[in-house]
This record gives sequence, structure tokens and C-alpha cells, in this order.
Amino acid sequence: MGRAQEEHEEERAGGRSAIRLFVEAALDARAPLALTPAQTHYLRSVMRQGPGDRIRLFNGRDGEWEATIESLTGRAAAVRPGARLAAQTPVPDLRLLFAPLKATTTRFVVQKATELGVGAIHPVLTHHGQTRRINVERLRVHAIEAAQQCRRLDVPQILPPCPLADALAAWPQDRHLLACDPNAGRSVSKALADGGDKPWAILIGPEGGFAPEETRMLANHQAVFLARLGPRILRAETAAAAALACFQAIAGDWR
Repeated sequence: MGRAQEEHEEERAGGRSAIRLFVEAALDARAPLALTPAQTHYLRSVMRQGPGDRIRLFNGRDGEWEATIESLTGRAAAVRPGARLAAQTPVPDLRLLFAPLKATTTRFVVQKATELGVGAIHPVLTHHGQTRRINVERLRVHAIEAAQQCRRLDVPQILPPCPLADALAAWPQDRHLLACDPNAGRSVSKALADGGDKPWAILIGPEGGFAPEETRMLANHQAVFLARLGPRILRAETAAAAALACFQAIAGDWR
């Protein structure tokens, strides 16, 4: 039995798990909504749902709503929202910049960033990056899937990729950037303490590390705090999850 079917069985047995779908439309208790063909397939063929079954909907604006499946045939489904179960929560003010990796590991980074409360995800192109081909729509699909699973009420924004130098040139003055570098002289906790109360973004470089000119550019940027993630060299995807977990535990919503 797959994960999706296990969750469905738990829900039918009265467990706490629930089928959650992200929709673009406004949610209220009056208007029925048409689901996409992919969502219809998921409900009908994967989760074995049918008319009368209940699911949950969220759109990043109106909170989470219970909804009843009114029709489910072929490639079309209609659901009707009922009661609102939770009010909308603020979007986390935390960003992740990362050098894109191979497809599987990039998906991992997007999923874990979503689960760990990142509000915006920004691929940046670096000298030692593994790829320059980034499908923004595919990354958004990964983020939506992760948000549905982890009970977020929003989906992180996926920003279009750009060179690291361009991202730094346009960097806002009211946000710090924590750049993870194994050769940095201070720890993540020290960097976060030094930064004060401004909002943060976290930068994870490529597997081969930053090029010397990129390191100099970061070291000379007034918004950047270079910091190390412990005594060991981490894979880029591990570094992303570790840095975000450190931030949430020290300065974020895990406190």
C-alpha cells in the first residue's frame, strides 16, 4: 500500500490525517469548485474517493475549509466547501536561495524548504552549479505537494532563477542574507545573533562550493553574514535542510 492510500485508510478509520488539496479559486460555503484533471485523478484513482466523501481545501488566502465531493467522473470533479476549519495564517517571512542541483535533489530541497516554513524559494545560478535548466512550474508543483502533506495553509513563492550576482545587486536593504560557507569564521547561531531582528534569507551554494570571486562578492556585501554549518562538509541538499532547521530553532517559529 502506498503512502497516499495509507493516509486515506487512516482518515476513513477516524485518524487525524486528511486529504488536502491546494486550489487557486476563492473559498466560501456557497460556490462549488471544479478541480483540475490531475486532482480528479488523484481523488478517484489514487485515494479511491467518491461523491459524498469529504476533503480539505486551502488556497493561501482564505484558510482551510472542509469540502464535500459532489461529482467525480472521468477527468472532472466538483467539490463544495462547507465549514471553515482554520483561519489563514501569515506567510513565513523567510527566503531560501540555492544553486539548483540535479532534478531529484532539487525536488528534495523544495519539499524540505516548504515543510520547514520558507515563504519564497529562489534558484540562483553560480559558477559551480550543476544545472542552469530550471522548470519553475515543476518546482511549484513540488511545493504544492509538500504543502498539502505538511498542513501548511499557503504555498511558498517560486521566484524565477537569476545569476547570484544579479540577486545580490538587487538585494533589499531591510533583509539579511545568511550565506552558508564551510570556511566561514563564525557559526550560524553567532551570525543570527549578530543580525538582530531584520528578516532573513538563507543562501546555499553548489556542491563544488562558491567560486573565489563569488566568495569575495558575498564577503563584501553589507547584507551578507557568512557562517559555517558545523565541522563537517555537507551535501548541498543536506546543508539546506540543516540551515533552515537551525534558523527555525534559533530565530524562527520553532522557538
